[in-house]
Amino acid sequence: MITGKTVFPRKQQHWNQAGTSRSFSAATRMQHGHITPPKPGEEINVTFIDKDGEKYDFQVAEGDNLLDIAQANDLEMEGACGGSCACSTCHVIVEEPDMFDKMEEPSDDENDMLDLAFGLTETSRLGCQVLMNKDLDGLVVRLPSMTRNLQASDFEAKK
Repeated sequence: MITGKTVFPRKQQHWNQAGTSRSFSAATRMQHGHITPPKPGEEINVTFIDKDGEKYDFQVAEGDNLLDIAQANDLEMEGACGGSCACSTCHVIVEEPDMFDKMEEPSDDENDMLDLAFGLTETSRLGCQVLMNKDLDGLVVRLPSMTRNLQASDFEAKK
């Protein structure tokens, strides 16, 4: 009998000893928005300013990126490509040029994606590409008022 429901095949399930299931997959599961708590005495301070001007201060660990920090703390930063540097939805604006100069240079891929960002500035970066370190202690970034959700897959070859 056919009903109005669409049936999708289910993933194979494996039950572990704790009685919970997990899906079989050959790919590594990416957990965006996951950050490592900083060790005592090794905290790095970062401030986000949202589109409404509200400030949010966080203490983070070395190696965390701005996209994961924002998502872990429920700030509005999309990260449509999952942090793979293939969109511009995690665009941030570094408030202090001196702090911007302490960052590693953006890669060519990051610069290509930044060209698609709404409200691009001289101190724009992609949050997924900025890894926190001690040199960036006190970093302040502003979230732009809008993002442009364009990905490389949005462009098709003309026939």
